[in-house]
Amino acid sequence: MAGKTAAGQPAPAEAKTNGAQAAQDQTTFAEHVPQGRLTAQRGLYAGPSPIVSKDLYSEVLEGVVNRGRDGVTLEPSARVSGNTYFGRFPASYWQRWTKVRQVRVEAVVSGAGQLAVRASDIEGEPRTIEAREVEGADQASVEFDVKIDKFYDGGALWLDLETQAGQRLTVERVRWTVEPPEKIRPTAVTICTMNRADDCLKNLRALAGDLQSLDTLDAIYVADQGTDRVDSRDGFAQVAADLGDKLHYITQPNLGGAGGFTRGLYEVAGHTETEHANVLFMDDDVLLEPDLVVRMTAFSNLAANPVIVGGQMLNLLHPHQLHVGAEYARLNTLEPGVPVEHSLHTADLLGVDEETGKPNRQDRRLDAGYNGWWSCLIPYEVVKAVGYPMPFFFQWDDAEYSYRARAHGFPTVTLPGAGVWHADFHWKDWDEWHRYFNLRNSIITAALHSDFNLNVVCRTLMAQVVRYLLGMQYGLTHTLIKAVEDFLEGPSILEDGGVAAMQEIRAIRAQYPETKRHDATEVPGIASNDIGIINTAPRPALQRLILVKRIVDRLRGRSRFALGAVPNDEAHWWHVALFDTAVVTDASQEGVRVRKYDRERMFELGKRAVKTLNRLRKEGHAVQAQYKRALPQLTSRENWKRLYRL
Repeated sequence: MAGKTAAGQPAPAEAKTNGAQAAQDQTTFAEHVPQGRLTAQRGLYAGPSPIVSKDLYSEVLEGVVNRGRDGVTLEPSARVSGNTYFGRFPASYWQRWTKVRQVRVEAVVSGAGQLAVRASDIEGEPRTIEAREVEGADQASVEFDVKIDKFYDGGALWLDLETQAGQRLTVERVRWTVEPPEKIRPTAVTICTMNRADDCLKNLRALAGDLQSLDTLDAIYVADQGTDRVDSRDGFAQVAADLGDKLHYITQPNLGGAGGFTRGLYEVAGHTETEHANVLFMDDDVLLEPDLVVRMTAFSNLAANPVIVGGQMLNLLHPHQLHVGAEYARLNTLEPGVPVEHSLHTADLLGVDEETGKPNRQDRRLDAGYNGWWSCLIPYEVVKAVGYPMPFFFQWDDAEYSYRARAHGFPTVTLPGAGVWHADFHWKDWDEWHRYFNLRNSIITAALHSDFNLNVVCRTLMAQVVRYLLGMQYGLTHTLIKAVEDFLEGPSILEDGGVAAMQEIRAIRAQYPETKRHDATEVPGIASNDIGIINTAPRPALQRLILVKRIVDRLRGRSRFALGAVPNDEAHWWHVALFDTAVVTDASQEGVRVRKYDRERMFELGKRAVKTLNRLRKEGHAVQAQYKRALPQLTSRENWKRLYRL
């Protein structure tokens, strides 16, 4: 299937493979007539990988239990609870956002024991809805019909299992099912990939291996923007055969995450016979739980009104941790990823809350501002009403799109229990070239979707400049300045989708030594044995006073330490500002950055920053108006067709 473009047109010349397929080979999206009840989620008892704890799916409370992917066996005197991250049915979200008022729990049972459906409330207090004893069952079908009627502010449902002495119980094929809508929405998964061929192939295999359960999935689009391509791998031909006509492998120029994900929207919109279609964005480097597709598509199919449905992110390096229950952005202070009040964040899902002593469960229902595109489902009605994503290259494209959709009456729902594992964010260093896009696009988003209080915006940016300069992060300071300057250029900066900006910011940052990472034993010009750790003092109680003191010392060229190593979590401005040279651990923990005091550069960048932020304060609202006027064109199908060179 190499070289296929879902539009039935030639691939871009520089990325062309074996030629385009004819248009008649492409998926045409149409609604389906449901075949029986709709599976809302499966009751699974083990994850998709051995690195994932089975306790995220079910918890063994007592006795000997054998847990497999699709079933569980309890030996005598054992108890198993489904009150876990993946075991819970998010009843509160179904009551709030859908018209479904009853869910059926179905299971195939052998042996003897008890099955009980239990529920929680907003405080996490459990209650039993219904319990049933079975004796001598042999592949017997057991069903519970449970009302979804007391969960508006919070609470979930789950299935508990128990055996007494002398009993042995096997429970398989647990399904949470609901009455289907009149028609089932067609859904396409879109995976954006860039030189992560092995990761992408692994997720294609995961989808192919669970394809029989993913009956709401009509197509899978892979937008490959790299030079190390997925179709170069030995296993690609087999997974393409396994997925059959569902797989559409597209090669295109590198337009970042925005360009890769938008391609799925572009293709579905070009081949749909109904506006009731879904596109599910998915990162290439996640560890995928295929049931995510089941849960998100079922929820979307039964939503009372079209909503963006977001999946949650679990930390890949710490698979038991939830990144955040739901998040929003503070637009005027340019802050993404702010946890919604009452939301769990960086939470141990196998642990307990330190204050209450209760298990870490997200019982209270939360309203999200936006959802990251590690997994996010967008109905076609949203695209039709608000257009396509901004050609941001990447960073803030997800937030901008959700806030634009919300202004048109389409909220974002982050659905608990629909999770994928993604690389932990706090292991990515902030001082990287992508910070340019984060800053520039945050300012554009604030201009489009807030009152754009320039006093607050400029004060926020100036505070960052001061911290960066005190911390001897001159390349990062230049990155910020460039982001503001390019915002002030107006919408024309987005004309090529960010390709030139990416190349330019990388060239700029290459001029600054502290942006480069080194092995700790091979730091240029510094003997490894001379670098000793110098720890930070506690956070200053009088931060403004200390800030002024550090600025004065820097201006006068004073320092307390000539050389020292600083752990990443202690690299605060008030500490690093005490050094002539600080060897700071990179957030990835794979090396170090060497920050050296440079008085001349500090003055040069400080003056340029002040000048640029004064421009922003004076010209910002006029530029804001330019972006608002350009928004329809920037987010149009025609603009993306031009960027894809179709």
